[in-house]
Amino acid sequence: MTGLVRLVEDDEDLRAAQVQTLQMAGFEVQDFGLAGDALVGITRDYPGVVLSDVRMPGMDGLQLFQRLRDIDPDLPVILLTGHGDVPMAVAALKAGAYDFLTKPVGRDVLLAALNRAAGARALVLENRELRQASHDAAASFPELGGSSEVMQHLRAALDRVAEAEGNALLTGPDGAGKLTVARAIHRQGPRRSRAFVHLACDALDDARFDADLLGSEAPGPRGTRQVGHLERAQRGALFLDRVDALTPAMQARLAAIFEAGEFWPAGAAAPRPMDVQLLGSNTADLARLVAEGQFDARLFYRLSATVLSVPSLAERREDIPALYRQFLLAASARLDRPVPAMTGAVKARLSAHGWPGNLPELRGFAESQAIGVTPFDAQANGTAPGLSELVATYEAELIRDALRLAGGNATAAMARLQLPRKTFYDKLARHGIRPIDFRR
Repeated sequence: MTGLVRLVEDDEDLRAAQVQTLQMAGFEVQDFGLAGDALVGITRDYPGVVLSDVRMPGMDGLQLFQRLRDIDPDLPVILLTGHGDVPMAVAALKAGAYDFLTKPVGRDVLLAALNRAAGARALVLENRELRQASHDAAASFPELGGSSEVMQHLRAALDRVAEAEGNALLTGPDGAGKLTVARAIHRQGPRRSRAFVHLACDALDDARFDADLLGSEAPGPRGTRQVGHLERAQRGALFLDRVDALTPAMQARLAAIFEAGEFWPAGAAAPRPMDVQLLGSNTADLARLVAEGQFDARLFYRLSATVLSVPSLAERREDIPALYRQFLLAASARLDRPVPAMTGAVKARLSAHGWPGNLPELRGFAESQAIGVTPFDAQANGTAPGLSELVATYEAELIRDALRLAGGNATAAMARLQLPRKTFYDKLARHGIRPIDFRR
């Protein structure tokens, strides 16, 4: 491991010798005779490490270390000390300096310390880049926002899969956002600069499956060869959406290709090596289908190295108001219309409706509000919901939230709502709510 070193040493002859040693070892060296000059250009993104003498005129090495620490506490600073400076250097080490070396320092010891520091710096910057990518992805995919426990868990798992470039199977109901999660994994991972290929498995043609997947060396109608999905996804990600819709023949073909680790375009003289992050989604219980012999076990186990459960809106109800607000703002901006107020009827709808269509249904509702269409406001008799109906709807949702947080434990939910037992059960009966439905 070599890299960039900012060397600070006031002794010109010693500095010249150190520069020569480091350059011969493959390091890029920036050398300074004064500590103050060495601060110029140092930012949190500085990709190197600092090697500094302790005793120097003006600002000494310890003062330089403190200034660097204020800029970036994770920047490795190695201090070069005389024998009399060891207690001072130990104190700096406790304050966060990366290491200290006693002069005269041997070449191998110096290079080993710098290589360790350079490796540590590279890891810090890589982790920061991944965290920034995660933040950017969250901003790009508002559907993945929210403070619910299930979404916090999903985002953390998503980050780990992205960083590891691992295969993953995304499970959950239609409309929960499985495609969004797959795109976020690709966006946040090291493969972000390569292609993300989305295959809707329920729309694939069995007769053309091999041609579309593998491509062909033969010229097509425009005189160019056909590039298959696998080649387009090379060093990127291939997302098999609704993988449970693949026919048995398609499943077997995919499993064989991924086991081989290579594929043959039609007419090719040699196979192409395959380097693809494999992502899949399903709504059916694939493990059950495998047990029943209805899904290829080889493909299932390759996909299910990591299984991420993408929750329905019903499982993340506390996120619904914020998601609705995001969708409403986006729709209003796109339509160039003022953002409508949050009425009591809208709040009642958000809290009481089951949202079986999940994110697309909520987004559609937000867009209907943005253009001024409120289909749920009109009842059979043409009147808007009254206060008593809105209050009852809100009360029922508070009870459901308490039971959800209590895992279906009625006693704990009563305590949370501060309700007597009889009153609590009367309200359950009135709203048709059963605690058993909320037990995990």
